[in-house]
Amino acid sequence: MRPREVRDALAALIPTGRPIFLWDPPGCGKSSLVRQAAAALGLSVVDLRATLLDPVDLRGLPRLDGDSAVWLPPAFLPRAGAGVLFLDELAQAAPLVQAACLQLTLDRRVGEYELPAGWAVIAASNRAEDRAGTHRLISPLLNRFVHLDLHPAAEDWQARAAAAGIAPEVRAFLQYRPGLLFEFDPQANPRAFPTPRSWQFVSDVLARTPAELLHPVAAGCVGDGPAVEFVGFLKLYRDLPDLDRVLARPDAAPVPREPAVLYALVGALVERCRPAKAPLPSFVAYALRLPDEFALLALRDGLAVNPKLAGLPAVQQWIAKARRKGLFPAA
Repeated sequence: MRPREVRDALAALIPTGRPIFLWDPPGCGKSSLVRQAAAALGLSVVDLRATLLDPVDLRGLPRLDGDSAVWLPPAFLPRAGAGVLFLDELAQAAPLVQAACLQLTLDRRVGEYELPAGWAVIAASNRAEDRAGTHRLISPLLNRFVHLDLHPAAEDWQARAAAAGIAPEVRAFLQYRPGLLFEFDPQANPRAFPTPRSWQFVSDVLARTPAELLHPVAAGCVGDGPAVEFVGFLKLYRDLPDLDRVLARPDAAPVPREPAVLYALVGALVERCRPAKAPLPSFVAYALRLPDEFALLALRDGLAVNPKLAGLPAVQQWIAKARRKGLFPAA
């Protein structure tokens, strides 16, 4: 399932109270999707990393009550209200930790602690085929979950990345090479490989890394091959025409025809939409002169960084026209 499909499925399943197990390859953002789904329902999230727990952590500590032992549950477990208890990295945890987590998930209690009725449980893990150090869960227990498989999708990532402030150079490159958003061969056992998470790393280090060190630093995030392509694309991105001149004369400024240049140009122009006093009419006037595919990218990402674009008549007219052509999703 695509990320937005998983997010919507989680939002539909959480109110049912059924335990959910979310599976994904490394670095694809399952925890952020759980938080998005919970936020859409107005729920908080308690995030427990199962790999960091010992079996006794969930049961708590004993104290004497007369001639009996009473177990004091840990403070990190919810006591009241409603929310989502997220047990991440469950299949990577030691078997005894899994047993305690699964008792909490399936019986909604462990020791003397009982999970409040308003709390839903979501477990998550990487898959066994990803060589992520997982332990197999027994079949009868697996049959108690609703299982969702997450697969990365470039279009979904772009929509989130624009709003989240991912570097425009990274977004533009992955518009040009969407297949490099995620590339992982577990048989090769690479140290660094491209995932949504590792491209976030590239975005974070980009502004502070000297040009002569960018290739090895980017390779340390996403691997050598993707880093070579990204650095080459970056040279193209940084040689774009003066954007101030483009926006000063949006009806007359030249429109490139080379796809790589167009991807780079769209990424740079979208960043000009962020400021409160951004030249939105000029941006729209130039974007609408681009080929349909690139006009769609520009307006979609522009709307993500500055929703005020939606109030411009030219944008409303273009969206209506694009929907008739099947280029823009229906509201």
